[in-house]
Amino acid sequence: MARPSKLRVAVSDPGQWLSERERAQLLAPKLRALADETRLTLILLIAQRPRTVKELQEATGLSQTLVSHHLAPLREQELVEAIPQGRSNQYVMCCSALAEPLRMFASLAALDPETVAACLEPSAPAAATEG
Repeated sequence: MARPSKLRVAVSDPGQWLSERERAQLLAPKLRALADETRLTLILLIAQRPRTVKELQEATGLSQTLVSHHLAPLREQELVEAIPQGRSNQYVMCCSALAEPLRMFASLAALDPETVAACLEPSAPAAATEG
């Protein structure tokens, strides 16, 4: 009996076949899920390393019910995934490309006010080049 052949699938860059509006429509629900301070806190903790609900409870001081409530939209938007570990689940980031920008935003929030203000100032116009 012949073995079935493996199916080869090529993955293309969505930027090649989606308009800016279509990409925004796909991204908006994920950003809405992250817009809540508690969910953003949970995902920043999970971005550091996989965590259980109990670990998230201990890190945030929230109840198990509230942690689970906030994890639901993150799972629905496929930002985190629950991996069964014994009698509990361990939550991991689904998209490693999202983890680094989240860490960067978190570090920006930790900067002193003067540094943040300097980052928000409009840049000076470019000097005219001489011919």
